[in-house]
Amino acid sequence: QVQLVESGGGLVQPGGSLRLSCVASGFFFSANGMSWYRQVPGKERELVATITSSGDTTNYADSVKGRFTISRNNAEKTVYLQMNALKPEDTAVYYCNAGVTMALFSSWGQGTQVTVSS
Repeated sequence: QVQLVESGGGLVQPGGSLRLSCVASGFFFSANGMSWYRQVPGKERELVATITSSGDTTNYADSVKGRFTISRNNAEKTVYLQMNALKPEDTAVYYCNAGVTMALFSSWGQGTQVTVSS
């Protein structure tokens, strides 16, 4: 079955950096675009960044453009999110899923908590 395992979150001060990882299994990873989402309690899940199957095209939400970078390693079935210049408003649980226009899988991983606070 599909598994998406996110990691790399934590507590960081404003202006700091984190690198999130998502290891995927149970589907043809290299044939699928991948995306990172984030969710704050009481709000809908927000699409943060997308990357095509080959990795040659990426897109970002305006709120993270210029600060976050999505990348992938198809051999390791892993998608990454490098987050720099973090702001308190980036605080959320971060999730990955397949697809670039919509989440392909209804089952989500456990997510990884990112907290930006001084």
